[in-house]
Amino acid sequence: MVVTQENVAVNGSRRLSPQEIADVLRERIRVGELRAGQRLPTQAELAEEFGVERGAVRQALRALQEDGLLTNVSKGSPPRIAEPAPERDGPQPTMVGLAPRLTEAFKVPRVRVDAACLTAETLMLALGEPLRLIHEGRIRPESIDVRVLLPSRDINLAFPISVEGHGDDDPVHERWLAQRNAQGHVLRHNLYALRSTHGIDVHVTFRALPFTPPVKLYLLNQREALIAYYMVTRREEFTDSGTVDMYDVLGTESLLFSFEKRAGRRDAAFVEESQKWFDALWETITSDLTLS
Repeated sequence: MVVTQENVAVNGSRRLSPQEIADVLRERIRVGELRAGQRLPTQAELAEEFGVERGAVRQALRALQEDGLLTNVSKGSPPRIAEPAPERDGPQPTMVGLAPRLTEAFKVPRVRVDAACLTAETLMLALGEPLRLIHEGRIRPESIDVRVLLPSRDINLAFPISVEGHGDDDPVHERWLAQRNAQGHVLRHNLYALRSTHGIDVHVTFRALPFTPPVKLYLLNQREALIAYYMVTRREEFTDSGTVDMYDVLGTESLLFSFEKRAGRRDAAFVEESQKWFDALWETITSDLTLS
């Protein structure tokens, strides 16, 4: 392959950072200058083109591999451009679409899952498949780090809520709180069990949101973002104390939309901004959450 010298690469004033090198190569892949299956130039050739040390090139190539754009970066020969992400079916109900994406996410050595949701019900159930594969010995991550944002027990939820309004003893709020705590306990127990059974380094942390999340968001290994809208509906529920008229949401039935870094600049930007949004909430206005 002929290497083209670019003015942006070497301008006589400063050297490009690994991130800037990765951005240039990412753009070449996007516009088709570099195609799937094609080998990159050698690290020495790229270092000469960009006017940097080979270490900077290696960092840039690793970043592109993490985004799913390159393969065989660690091998002796130059890496190849990865095949594009396969076309997927349209959005699916959350309960259908989340489990297979979590299963794929659990195939890497270091798993990281961030979730912002009303309760941990969908995440708890969807984790059943990757946990089953771990117990069967078919996948074996080294570490699992799960962070979950849930609404605080002390706020007035927008939903679920009795149609009549808020009250100190609102049965709808009490029901939600019991579910939030119970599902969080189950999720944490199932993951921590992997410590003793498989020696996996597991961390599960909850923090409390000071507001009702209008969407549920799942971030997988900082590479994929899945989002679904909470669809508010009015319904009646029969309880021991009578019929409750309430505003509730269709959480597990909401359509789940997936965005992947390797799918293009638009998707990559959505994943990155979603991760920044989650991290900002985690580090600022949220508080410690104790599951009672």
